Amino acid sequence: MNIGNLDRIIRIIIGAVLTYLAYAGILGPWAYIGLIPLFTAIVGWCPLYALLGIQTRGLAEDVKPQKKR
Repeated sequence: MNIGNLDRIIRIIIGAVLTYLAYAGILGPWAYIGLIPLFTAIVGWCPLYALLGIQTRGLAEDVKPQKKR
């Protein structure tokens, strides 16, 4: 996974808005490209980021909280 939480939220919002605008006929069919950021946000991995060596997921997101005894 190479997409951080903030990046995922932004992708979901942009993807949902573009997809809705395409579905409603406000924008042309090209706006269905919004499905790409939606998909990458759900999966948590962006192939373009991987190709360019970009990672918005921080180290703090990789650390899982330990259970208290």
